[in-house]
Amino acid sequence: MLIREEIELREVNTLAPYATLAHLSKGRRQAEVADNIRTAFMVDRDRIIHSKSFRRLKHKTQVFIAPPGDHYRSRLTHTLEVNQIAKTIGAGLNLNLDLIEAIALGHDVGHTPFAHSGEQILNELLPDGFHHNENSIRVLTRVEQGTGKTGLNLSEEVLDGILNHSGYGTNAKPAFTLEGQVIRLSDKIAYVQHDIDDSIRAGLLTIKDIPKEYLEILGFTHSKRIATLVTDTIFYTKQKLGTINDFQVAPSPEIEKSFRGLRNFMFETIYKGSVCQAERSRATFIIEHLYNYYLKRPNKMGEFYKQIADEEGLERAVADYIAGMSDAYCVAMFNDIYIPKSLVPDAIKNSF
Repeated sequence: MLIREEIELREVNTLAPYATLAHLSKGRRQAEVADNIRTAFMVDRDRIIHSKSFRRLKHKTQVFIAPPGDHYRSRLTHTLEVNQIAKTIGAGLNLNLDLIEAIALGHDVGHTPFAHSGEQILNELLPDGFHHNENSIRVLTRVEQGTGKTGLNLSEEVLDGILNHSGYGTNAKPAFTLEGQVIRLSDKIAYVQHDIDDSIRAGLLTIKDIPKEYLEILGFTHSKRIATLVTDTIFYTKQKLGTINDFQVAPSPEIEKSFRGLRNFMFETIYKGSVCQAERSRATFIIEHLYNYYLKRPNKMGEFYKQIADEEGLERAVADYIAGMSDAYCVAMFNDIYIPKSLVPDAIKNSF
């Protein structure tokens, strides 16, 4: 028996009846030979973590653009916090942790430079719109190049979890696996709590500014709020999962009401606040100018993006090119194109 088959059998014998089993995956869009050691979801996790788009997350904004100091979150550290929260919930529900990790690590690879500011301007500029969850799928299936092929050829369960991780509305489509639903909730738990922490660090918020009604239920510290949400979600979901057909991962109504209230408070106070709005204006200016520049000069992009332009249209290629940039690279390109520089040779400048 192959080691992969041993692991798959272990899943059958140990995971909850409503967990997603790797050997029952809906498969990949292009058939391929199974790995001898790793299950399908383990392979997906490894492909994502070794991708260029994953590595670039370390230089992409979470909320605040280029904040001073080393302690603020980046898009990469956000991804790692989502992964840890999700795996704890998944362990409590006895779900497939390899699937959870693969979805968590890949859920934000489609984010633009300057976070949601970049996403909003590309959504306005691109004829068909732009949403980071959909772009994550595009990055993983079209832009990334795995073993000389287009895309990483991930399993349908991973792609579905990534596509449906965004949104927290009642009409939002849920992932078809419980593992994917865990990621959607964990994403919200992570960013609300760590954005509170970063906002306090930046001097934009104090704990006294947060409505006490939410803190009294969720907790007055960062770790306590996460623990409350994670623990409550595990026990409430286990209670609700009386049958395998009741696919819902959620905290109890009282906890969820406070959590939604806290999330709304952050939107009104921080995400839509004066500092983020000012940063959004500058980010919009940079991305809009780069977008228009490359539309007029597609030869300035690499051969890969010129190929996309030929096959799918220039607007799509430019959006792919800009969305893949880190914050620093985006600023560097803007400076190189638009900021005046001396054209006088050094020998002449230094002769006086």
